[in-house]
Amino acid sequence: MIEGKTVLAIIPARGGSKGVPRKNIRMVAGKPLMVWTIEEAKKSKYIDRLILSSDDAEIIAVAREWGCEVPFVRPAELAQDDTPGIQPVFHAVRALPGYDYVVLLQPTSPLRTCDDIDRCIELCLAKGAFSCVSVVEPDKSPYWMFTGDSDGKIRPFLGDSQMIARRQDLPQVYALNGAVYVAEYQALLERETFITDNTVFHLMAKHASIDIDTEIDLVISEILLEKSKNSLKQTTCVTDSGLGNH
Repeated sequence: MIEGKTVLAIIPARGGSKGVPRKNIRMVAGKPLMVWTIEEAKKSKYIDRLILSSDDAEIIAVAREWGCEVPFVRPAELAQDDTPGIQPVFHAVRALPGYDYVVLLQPTSPLRTCDDIDRCIELCLAKGAFSCVSVVEPDKSPYWMFTGDSDGKIRPFLGDSQMIARRQDLPQVYALNGAVYVAEYQALLERETFITDNTVFHLMAKHASIDIDTEIDLVISEILLEKSKNSLKQTTCVTDSGLGNH
């Protein structure tokens, strides 16, 4: 709860991933992928209820094993390859009414932390915004991107008038990283989108913004998570070694 407002968090995890089969329960740095999200969500200062939405019995069993509530089985028609990502959220929101805010946490963002989650919630309320989303600075600016025509020639994606020669002159741009979405509960149902002209953003670091779409993403995430775990162990050892006998 935050400022008297209740918060529901939803982790959507279907079983039919094609790009990385069974990715939500693939082992990454010693844990099923989605568990990294479950654990960080459970550390949040503001989330009142954390649930998982899935159509898959194995995913549901893993979620419960790691202490995440699964109040229903997602209908199969909401777990297809062409199902819009927002639809399982609407299903969960309608099934569990009575909250003030809803938080969407995709399990494919294992490096997102509880601080990122709580910052998005705080910004949403502090700014009086309809929603808050997490973003990252993209590696390539759209002002330096091109499209191709039928003759195989490239054309500036934003048009010739938008071409900018110097990097220093490029406008600041952001990309959704898919890690955290927060919105007013009832307003989300009415507008059916997290993005409006009253949406604020929380900027996340590039390493924390990895979204698992490929096997390479899994490998990179494993390396970064293992490094993070080792750093934490070293910090703990240094702290403990200075305790002495009291």
